[in-house]
Order: sequence, then C-alpha cells, then structure tokens
Amino acid sequence: MEERRAVANEDVWVVVPTFNEAPMVGTVVRGLRESFPRVVGVDDGSIDGSDAEIRAAGGVVVRHPINLGAGAALQTGVEFALHDPGMRYVVTFDADGQHRVADAVGMVARIREAPVQVIIGSRFLGVDSHGMTASRRWLLRVATVFERVTSGVRLTDAHQGLRVFDREFATILDLRTPDMGWASEFLDRMGSHHTPFEEYPVRVAYTEYSRGKGQRSMNSINIGVDVLINRILRGHR
Repeated sequence: MEERRAVANEDVWVVVPTFNEAPMVGTVVRGLRESFPRVVGVDDGSIDGSDAEIRAAGGVVVRHPINLGAGAALQTGVEFALHDPGMRYVVTFDADGQHRVADAVGMVARIREAPVQVIIGSRFLGVDSHGMTASRRWLLRVATVFERVTSGVRLTDAHQGLRVFDREFATILDLRTPDMGWASEFLDRMGSHHTPFEEYPVRVAYTEYSRGKGQRSMNSINIGVDVLINRILRGHR
C-alpha cells in the first residue's frame, strides 16, 4: 500500500529546508518517503551532520556552504525540483517534526482535483494544534491581519510552512527574501499574480524540540519589520 502511494506521487518533490536539525531531520525524511519518493533536503550551512542524516534516510541533499536563511533554502529546493521535467507539484515541509505527512498527502490529493495552484495549511480551521501557546496564537492572528492588509491575500493562517503548489507557480515564486520573511513574499507573489488558492486544515505538533527551534515572539516582530521594509524597497524598484 505504501509503495503504491509513493509511485502515485512521483510527480511531487518535497522540499525540506534544514539548518542544524540532525536530531530530527532523518526521522522527518524517512516518514515523508513512505508517501513521497522524491524528497530534497536543503542543508543551509548546517554544522551538525544534518546532511548525513538526510542521505541516510533516503533523501537528496543540496547544500549551502554557509547559512543563508529559510527563504533562500526554500528557493534553492524549488529550483532543484524545477530541473525535473516530470515535476508537477512542490510540497514545503519543516525539518523539525511539527508537520504531519498525512496532511501533506491530503493537500496533494486536494490540489490534484481542485481548480487552484496553491494550497496552504491552516492551524485555525477547526483542527487543534497540540501545544500552541496563547501568546503564539495571538501573534499568528496579528500576522494574518497584517498579511491581509499588505498582500491582499485573505488567509486564516499566514505563516504556516506546510504548503503545496503547482509547477506554474513554482516558476514565478522567485523568493528574494532569504530569512523567515519568505512566507510574506510568497503571499505577495500570490497576490500580484491573482493565484487561485485554498486553505487546508492541518495539525501541528509543538514538541519541546520544535519549540526550542522555533521563532521567539520578539523575533516575529523583527521579521514583520523586515517584511515591511522589503515591500517598500520592492515598490520603488
């Protein structure tokens, strides 16, 4: 059954941006490969052997010699996937174990039948995300309002890393924001191209490990300022 499912997803590349995730990334890649045969881990300058863990789990490794940021790693992975002429869909998936493979499988199945080019996972569509703090929930709500105003894209969860998009959108994505502000630039691209999209209910597991690797509240504010500055600069080009 797992083998048939993997064969059915041979036109999908899963991109896993990775920076010092050796304790978890092997487990993540192994779990993904039960449903997706094509997984690329973009090792963004790790110094803990993350690349070896990805290879041991059966993933392909593309390595940045220095740490460039999550946005740069995602763009590298998308460009790698575009070299495969048989690729129809890209999945972005975090390396820290927060996301569920079952949600990615459901999102890919949905995009195959829906008249959309992008599907974005949402933690706020009736699915409880175990371990989310009240402060994080509030920050995510504020970020969602911010994105609606600045990008024009109406979402319930604007900074969810689990996303699926088709080849056409992959060719126009062209992320220029190297850090965590990539999620906002992604929405900018959707807004400017009037990209049809849907949200999909997902469950995110906030473990002690993932919380330790996640963004702090103050850093979230810094990201918002960076995003705003980047938008102003792009508007003057």
